[in-house]
Amino acid sequence: MLDPKFLDELSHRVSEGMPPGLRALQDDFERNLRAALEAALRRMNLVSRDEFEVQQAVLARTREKLETLERRVTALEAARKTED
Repeated sequence: MLDPKFLDELSHRVSEGMPPGLRALQDDFERNLRAALEAALRRMNLVSRDEFEVQQAVLARTREKLETLERRVTALEAARKTED
């Protein structure tokens, strides 16, 4: 689900912004930052783009079915009123 390349790139960019005096700690910082970012992103309960698109398609089909049913109910109610 989480792209390791994305986490590596993000932690590397943050560590590059560190002052030169702290560059000696850069490798350790990158590892710790990567682990912290990964843990934080996992807690966010995110879904992949593929999962999102599948659910979006399911929702669109459900919406179409609902609209069809609403039209049928309206037509049945109208027909019942004309019978009364």
